[in-house]
Amino acid sequence: MTDRGLNSEDKEFSRELRLILDIIKDNGTQFQNQELFIDIDWNIFLEFVSQHRLYPSIYKKFKNEKENKVPSQVLTTLSTWYKRNTFQMLQLSAEMEQVSRWLVDAGIDSLFLKGPVLAYDLYGDLSMRTSKDLDILIQMKDLDKVDQILLEYGYKRDNYTRTVMNDWKWKNHHIEYVHHEKGISLEIHWRMNPGAGKEATFKELWGRKRRSPINHYPVYFLGREDLFIYLVTHGARHGWFRLRWLTDIDQMVKQGLNWNGVSFFFKKYDIKHLGGQALILTHQLLGANIPDNMKGIINKKSISLAQKALLFIDQLENLHNEDLSEGVSKKFSDYLYSLKNFQQKLFYYLGFVFPVLEDAVLLPLPKKLHFLYFLLRPFLWVWRRAKRYSVS
Repeated sequence: MTDRGLNSEDKEFSRELRLILDIIKDNGTQFQNQELFIDIDWNIFLEFVSQHRLYPSIYKKFKNEKENKVPSQVLTTLSTWYKRNTFQMLQLSAEMEQVSRWLVDAGIDSLFLKGPVLAYDLYGDLSMRTSKDLDILIQMKDLDKVDQILLEYGYKRDNYTRTVMNDWKWKNHHIEYVHHEKGISLEIHWRMNPGAGKEATFKELWGRKRRSPINHYPVYFLGREDLFIYLVTHGARHGWFRLRWLTDIDQMVKQGLNWNGVSFFFKKYDIKHLGGQALILTHQLLGANIPDNMKGIINKKSISLAQKALLFIDQLENLHNEDLSEGVSKKFSDYLYSLKNFQQKLFYYLGFVFPVLEDAVLLPLPKKLHFLYFLLRPFLWVWRRAKRYSVS
């Protein structure tokens, strides 16, 4: 691959984002381009730092800089965010061990996907990565037992989506729980990613698991190559709108992986285009080297996906907020569709055929007759539209 494939210099990033990129890809304390500090809007700079969840690393860089060009109030803000994150990661680490104990006592195997285990594994320091919750992967058969355990210990389900035909099992991939007194959120996953894409089974992941060294009680998380695959698919699905996800990829590339194994998984799960996208973005934005035996996965599709992601990286909107602007929302929807392989597109269109909860509300049927919703769906859709217009 050549740099002609994607050049971030061609994208007119804001000065604030360009400064952030220069800071996080510089391994020393002296920043590469001092001119980038000129005419910086420090309020916008802080917004970008917060959006991309990079305040731990940027605060450390600024703190160690001898000739600091950063206003004192900016350093104070970064210091506050850094300390708050350190406390939160310690709290999550303690809760992670507690939840693991509950599950082991109930005979339930679990794998922690991100959070404190990821921070320590990649950076050797809990404070150097942010996390708002704990993501835990279990087997589908254990979902009801885990639900009972969490409810017993004070967690409550949040944003729980009901469906008519139990299609949530393949449309979704996790249920959110919140402990309001502790201020901690959990995501219980039965798949690593939503939709019907190919991915490793829990049994396969469990066979390659690692034990976290930061906890006294056994806490398990993904093997190296499985973790890399997960971070690639997770970041791609979110449009890489947080640079933190790319710094994770960059760190794993620097630490080294079994690239033959990674390449095998990319091919097996039909996600070479996602792997190529991640490697291109880390190369162009963070200066990461692409391993020689991984350059073959980079093609026109991965280059196109990388170019599309630049828009989401250089904006201050959370792509999952309901009030997302119409223009960005449309581009993000188009982007998500372009990620899908043939099988995922097939299930995507199949999803339009499946009945939704509104169908059952409009025309309640006994459970044994729910199959009729497939035939009635077009008529129910017209009925709902007619009712909506009549009310308006």
